[in-house]
Amino acid sequence: MGRGKRRNLLLLGGSALLAAVGQLLFKYSFTSSFVAGWLALGVVAYGMSTVAYFYVLSRVHLSWAYGIGGLSYIFATVFAYFILIEDIPLLRWVGVIVITIGVILIGTS
Repeated sequence: MGRGKRRNLLLLGGSALLAAVGQLLFKYSFTSSFVAGWLALGVVAYGMSTVAYFYVLSRVHLSWAYGIGGLSYIFATVFAYFILIEDIPLLRWVGVIVITIGVILIGTS
């Protein structure tokens, strides 16, 4: 794998992670007494995610970048389970596994 592709993968992975963190903070802001603070942090995380995504999108094919963005679904589900202590049904975990396989296939193409 070339250095440029590896960099783009890392940036897209970071973008997906920041997007999931933003979603987590949005959810958390509405269940805590520090609403404005968590909401602001969520907006910052989501904004950073968008900037990273735009940077990579200007350099690669949309079909590849958008497919790697599926990582955000995986991250969000894992955060919901481990941080928010949400009950995740088995069928949803199967979906996360399918998405993971898809992201791997897209990432290596």
